[in-house]
Amino acid sequence: MEAPNASKKRFQSRLLNLFLAIFVAYVLVLVLVRIFEPRLIFFPNYPDRLDGDWHPRALPVQDVWLTASDGVRLHAWWIPHDSAKFTFLAFHGNASNIANRALTYEFLRSAPANILALEYRGYGHSEGKPDEAGIYRDAEAAYEYLVNTKRIDHKAIISFGQSLGSAVATHLAAGHQVGGVVLEAPFPSASRVARRVFWFLPGVSLLTHGQFDTQAWLKEIHVPILIVHCVQDPVIPFRFGQELYDAALPPKNFLQINGYCHEESSLIAPTQYHTALQKFLNSL
Repeated sequence: MEAPNASKKRFQSRLLNLFLAIFVAYVLVLVLVRIFEPRLIFFPNYPDRLDGDWHPRALPVQDVWLTASDGVRLHAWWIPHDSAKFTFLAFHGNASNIANRALTYEFLRSAPANILALEYRGYGHSEGKPDEAGIYRDAEAAYEYLVNTKRIDHKAIISFGQSLGSAVATHLAAGHQVGGVVLEAPFPSASRVARRVFWFLPGVSLLTHGQFDTQAWLKEIHVPILIVHCVQDPVIPFRFGQELYDAALPPKNFLQINGYCHEESSLIAPTQYHTALQKFLNSL
């Protein structure tokens, strides 16, 4: 007959081995998340990398080629307006391309304004592969094109970002002179988004600590800010936009769109958005 102590020790050993196996599996999952992080953030091939209308009739699109500081060749759209007082430097979300956002650019152009719509590395016709540091370089290349080639006054540049692009727009404005910032469906940081998406993986936010930290960069911005967010946003919670508004320095404005949308605020509430945008631009 087996001694009680021996049976107890064997049970404890099995329990310890089980905990170790669970811990190793959990660490392995975190490592895999870290390794495949770019694929979890950037979706240049959704629905297709070159999907969309690359020659929209309603826009006087001019193809522009830029070179980032690390040599990556980038594609962008320059969309001029003869009566423009401002120029939107537009950064889109993490999926699709500029061709699928022609309606957004039509809306912005009606301000009236010029638009430089940047295609991140790895997206559309741009070369390279997307990563956080890389798309910040892309944004700087676009900014330098406006200032040095197009001779646009710093104060006439509006850093405009949607979803992931809101982090890019904020990062640019925190380190460069612009006239104003417009953020549509923004988020505080990658960590906050990771905690929401991967709620079943405690500690996953530590892997993204400091990444796409919009909330921190807002503290470095002293120009007017307009934040636009749909109440029923299926991707970025409405409360994230409210948190960023609270964190931003004045002067600032918040536009609440009562509807179901993510990057489509100008499509579902064009009149409301246009009125708020005109008021914002007139205040600059």
